Amino acid sequence: MRRVVFLVITGYTLLIGYWMLFGFGREPQPGYLFNLKPLCTIRQFLQVDHFSPKVWMMNLVGNVGVFVPYGVLLPLFLKEGRLLLKSLCLFLSGVFVLESLQLLTKRGSWDIDDFILNTLGFLLGYGLYLILKRSGR
Repeated sequence: MRRVVFLVITGYTLLIGYWMLFGFGREPQPGYLFNLKPLCTIRQFLQVDHFSPKVWMMNLVGNVGVFVPYGVLLPLFLKEGRLLLKSLCLFLSGVFVLESLQLLTKRGSWDIDDFILNTLGFLLGYGLYLILKRSGR
């Protein structure tokens, strides 16, 4: 079972990497883009005068939703113990690498708000993992 979960995580990570670096028409930008101010980008997407349902869905809901599977899969892959802490550290390390690749390739931005939204998705997935584990599935 652990081997299957590893293969699913690997495949899904490659898909996420593709989306983050090449998907959705991403092209290299002329400069490096980054945001270190928490909630700055999130606020921009929620402003009424700049609100666009498509952009809102892709950036806010997408940054949460696509990371939910990691919250379910990483605990299945890792051994018992401090499961949340281990899973979260591994997850954040992966997000750090992907965000850094976006910055270095100039195909996106290194954004602290992405960390916040991605982590929310992971935690929702971890909650789902706990519900499934308690129900015996």
